[in-house]
Amino acid sequence: MHVLRTILRPGWIALGVVVVAFAVACFTMLAPWQLGKNSDTERRNDLIRTATSLETVPLAEVAPSSTLDPSAEWRGVEVTGRYLEDQQALVRLRNIQERPAVVVLTPFAVDGSDRVLLINRGFVRPVEGGVPDIPAPPAGEQTIEGRIRAAESVSADRGSRADNGVLTVPSINPGLVGTATGTPMDDFYLQLSPDQPGSLGEIPLPQLDTGPYLSYGLQWLAFGIMAPLGVLYFLIAEIRSRRRAAAAKAAPAAEATAETGDVADAETASRPAGTAPDGQPSTAASRAERRRQMREELRAASGTTVVHNVGRIGHGPVAEDTVGDVRDATPDPRSQDGDVRDKLSRRYGG
Repeated sequence: MHVLRTILRPGWIALGVVVVAFAVACFTMLAPWQLGKNSDTERRNDLIRTATSLETVPLAEVAPSSTLDPSAEWRGVEVTGRYLEDQQALVRLRNIQERPAVVVLTPFAVDGSDRVLLINRGFVRPVEGGVPDIPAPPAGEQTIEGRIRAAESVSADRGSRADNGVLTVPSINPGLVGTATGTPMDDFYLQLSPDQPGSLGEIPLPQLDTGPYLSYGLQWLAFGIMAPLGVLYFLIAEIRSRRRAAAAKAAPAAEATAETGDVADAETASRPAGTAPDGQPSTAASRAERRRQMREELRAASGTTVVHNVGRIGHGPVAEDTVGDVRDATPDPRSQDGDVRDKLSRRYGG
């Protein structure tokens, strides 16, 4: 009951609710979030390793339609067509090789079809207070090589806008650029390979490591386990502290009780045997005295003695008091010899 009262205190209840909610969040949200990012990174690395080990093939073999097969991402493809420079867009606020950069996106019309691909030509460094100089893509029919990339996500509160007469978009998303330019495009884009017609600053491939996501996920799992254990530790510590305080509080009362008992034992030892604390004979002593008086009264009232012959050869009778103790009556040897001679004379004469 004492432990239950401690647990049901408002402070412990509130702390328990917070810790349980935190542990649930760790196991259902935070850890899966980081572990999911780790899985996505491992999947991306596997795709890059596979894609870099394969040769470049025509676009129609890998992506025959405008819909992207996720397993085809990062594959190197070749396509022929022409750049649509008048529909070019920029992506600002990028960081490439640890420096600010502006990514240049130019649509590309595929020959022999009505498909239009969004080409990431690379990057240029920004200039303060204006639009950087961007080399124009080559005119006419061009054959280019690049890697298939999935479209980036689009924030709902951010869209395209015109900045000094140049279209600017927040992310590399063909749908967003197509809506801004009025030209439908495939739902993926090509990241142009180095030394291709119209290429700019090279955007390197991602490093093939998983990053810190796995360790972060394991840390959240550890936090989800350690938080309840920490509360349990402090709860047990408080219960033990309260028990020690209660024991320390009860110690003086126990000492006082022990001292009272010692005084009572001393008084008992100082009294005469068979007497009560008030000086009167104790109950056991009075009963023994009554029994002794009763025996004496019975002896006095009987007044007779019954003698029994115990039949020992050559000896006289033994007298036994029927009420008192049994006593051996040892006869005089001379009187016994005289009695024997008298009996023999009467029987045989003499």
